[in-house]
Parts: sequence; structure tokens; C-alpha cells
Amino acid sequence: MFGYVRYDLPNLYIKDFMLYKALYCGLCKGIGASCGQRARLGLTYDVTFLSALLHNMTGTDVKIVPQNCFEHAIRKRPIAAVDDLTKELGALNTALAYQKAADDVADRTGGRVQRAWFKKGYRRAKKQYPALVALVEGYVAEQAAAERAKEASLDRAAEPTAQLLKKLSVHFLKEKSSAASEELFYAVGKWVYLIDALDDYEKDVKKKRYNAFSAAYGAKPRAALMQENGEEIAFLFDTLFYAMREGLAGIAFPFNRDLTDNVILRGIPLETARVIKGEPRKEVPVTIKQ
Repeated sequence: MFGYVRYDLPNLYIKDFMLYKALYCGLCKGIGASCGQRARLGLTYDVTFLSALLHNMTGTDVKIVPQNCFEHAIRKRPIAAVDDLTKELGALNTALAYQKAADDVADRTGGRVQRAWFKKGYRRAKKQYPALVALVEGYVAEQAAAERAKEASLDRAAEPTAQLLKKLSVHFLKEKSSAASEELFYAVGKWVYLIDALDDYEKDVKKKRYNAFSAAYGAKPRAALMQENGEEIAFLFDTLFYAMREGLAGIAFPFNRDLTDNVILRGIPLETARVIKGEPRKEVPVTIKQ
């Protein structure tokens, strides 16, 4: 995952913003518990979202307690207590961070320092959660194969990432997994791959690297891509939004779902609109300065 799964802050309730911050900090501690302190630097918004979604879908109560951390060593902050789910999600976060760095090395775009930094944590994740890391490694191999083949179908290019999220949903939800939850995770995974590819389009074309959109429509200036194919690209993303809504409609959430609905129904479409317009990423705050 690539850091695109964000909330829509202006339409996020204060209670849900506080919950997100607590989960974000809790995941950071979960990474440390499962993969060591160095791995905490790989903390992502994407896995924080998964923490919110999976805690709710599995009916795992989030216990928020005042705690210190290395960033807030003096004043305690409300932080979600580390549980088994958080620790395993921390391992997932580390595995994805390591594989992203390894991919950058393979693409000759850097990543050597990051790969070395996360290597020990990755080994710990693999030892403790072999089935989970096997899913990530399988996805990496399948995605690499699609890119080596210069896959020209957007659907097939995005399939490995979509399948990874679908398999992760089954892995974490177990008996609570359903056709609706698989549809939701599959659509989110497909969206993640395609939005990242579209966001990197100009950079990939300039450096003559594989990109699903240039493979599908031909390498051309971004303005020409959107002028000639913009409606088709927008329709593709609209079908994914529909699939996400359908998946959500079929899931019974034990707890309040305002936070995850905000991310899926508002944050993801807003991020899509930003990328389609070619606007730079706007960082969203995780803490409010006091």
C-alpha cells in the first residue's frame, strides 16, 4: 500500500479524529512490539485505516489509555492499547515497508538504506507471522511478473494488489469473512494500485519505467492522456467506488462506523479527484498542535 488511504478531515467528527489518532499511535507501538523499534518509522496511514476497519469488523474493542511514547515522552496522550490484532497489523506494515524499499532498489530509484533499515523487523515479522508474510511475498512476485510482462490491461495490472487485500481480509476476519467484505477489500486494493500508477504517470513516462496507464494508452504527456482518456479513467474509478459502497452495505459493523465510512466514502474519492487533476498531495494532520 502506498499512503493514499486518507480521511476527509473537514467532514470527520472530533470523536473519530481522536479515535484515528489513538489508533495511529497504537499501531506505532504495535509495530515496535512485533518488529522492533526501528520498524516504527515505516508507520503508514493505510495500515492505520486497516486497524480501524478490522477492529470494528472483528468486534475487537479498542481500549484507549493515556500513555507516553518516544515522541511524547513527557505528556501522556490517548493511545490505543496494543492487542494481538495491532501487533499482527504492525508486522504487515513492516513487511509492506520492506518490500516497498526492495522494489525501489529493483527499480533503481533508491531504497537501499530503507531496505537495510527494515530488514531486521521484516525477519521478525516473517518468524512470528509466516502465513501473513507469505501473502505479501506472493503478491510481490505476482506484481513483479505483471510489470515484467508490461501488462497493458489496467484490470490485470491491478489484480495482484486487489487479490492481496482480498486475501488479507480473509486472513484477518477468518469466520467473519464474507462475500461483501471480500468485495470491499478487493475494490480498495485495486484502487490503491491504480491511483498510485496514475499519480506516478509523468515520472514513470519520463524515466521510461513501466506504468499501467502508459502501457494501456501509450506513453504521452499527462494532459493528452487525460484529454483523450479522462472519461474512461474516471469511469473506472467510479466502478470501484460503487463496489466499495456495495461491499460496505453488506457488512454488519458491531461498533460505530463513522470513521471508516469517512475514509472510504469521502477520503478515497477526494484523493482520486486530486490525482486526476494532477494536484500535489496535501498532507493531512494526525495531531493538532496545542
